[in-house]
Amino acid sequence: VSINLRLILVSGKTKEFLFSPNDSAADIAKHVYDNWPMDWEEEQVSSPNILRLIYQGRFLHGNVTLGALKLPFGKTTVMHLVARETLPEPNSQGQRNREKTGESNCCVIL
Repeated sequence: VSINLRLILVSGKTKEFLFSPNDSAADIAKHVYDNWPMDWEEEQVSSPNILRLIYQGRFLHGNVTLGALKLPFGKTTVMHLVARETLPEPNSQGQRNREKTGESNCCVIL
């Protein structure tokens, strides 16, 4: 059984890959890095360690497997692929936004 992932770059370029439910986000980053598509040449990165997957608006940590995300088999799942050194700290985005506006009546739904 495999999971079809359509990865989208910031530039809008897409490519589909097949993965196993046991593959983790780090495995996927390594596979994509090792099999970097020819038409993505302009977006080539220096290391698989800075490739990050975003699924439903959230960064996936390296050890999260596709199976743990309960992705549907037989359907294409879309994820974004970005080059980023570090993952954002949980809730740090909300904190910064609050400080900017001076409002404190904002909530983060996880």
